[in-house]
Amino acid sequence: MFSIIQAAGWPIWPLILCSILGLALVIERALSLQTVKVTPPNLLNEVLRATRRSMPSSDVIAQLEQNSPLGEMLASGLRTAQAAQSHASTAEELRTALREAVEDSGRLVAHKLERYLSALATIASIAPLLGLFGTVIGMIEIFGSQAPTNASGGGNPAQLAHGISIALYNTAFGLVIAIPTLVFWRYFRARVDSHLLALELAGERLVQHLVALRQGNAHNASV
Repeated sequence: MFSIIQAAGWPIWPLILCSILGLALVIERALSLQTVKVTPPNLLNEVLRATRRSMPSSDVIAQLEQNSPLGEMLASGLRTAQAAQSHASTAEELRTALREAVEDSGRLVAHKLERYLSALATIASIAPLLGLFGTVIGMIEIFGSQAPTNASGGGNPAQLAHGISIALYNTAFGLVIAIPTLVFWRYFRARVDSHLLALELAGERLVQHLVALRQGNAHNASV
């Protein structure tokens, strides 16, 4: 491996840094975007069951917020419903307030889920350009080796071989970095979109559930 780095010359070092950074980002996103960490399967149903009995306390809502991105969004809706208990409000007013709270929280969650994806896309874009830069450096080395060194116009074979190795290694290494990085970026982009859809559906389900509870309580109170 070290011999390849030597043959590729100094232009390979920015590509090596990109590969290390890209690998770290891929591992971080792969761990962070697991379904069990973003949208735990039973969390929404547990929240709906708990709210049928009574509104959770502030401490329970705070714990829910720390659970996951889904918990963070659900906690924002529960806080809004909790605040609505202190003053009279119609079901439609509650619905509007809940949707605004869930949407605001959803935007923050979406920003967190999309973290580092732009960095991955940047690496996928610049890696071929850095490889092309190395190719240009190699071509300069090649043309330099063809400069006449004596009256017979002979070149430098060692410099020619070094220029060729720089050009080829950097081109190949740039593509080796860019292709898998682009694949992972598209994969993580699709994962984020899938999580956001699940969060949106969960948020709407919570809103409908809390509004139905308010309407049921109002009906019982009138009776």
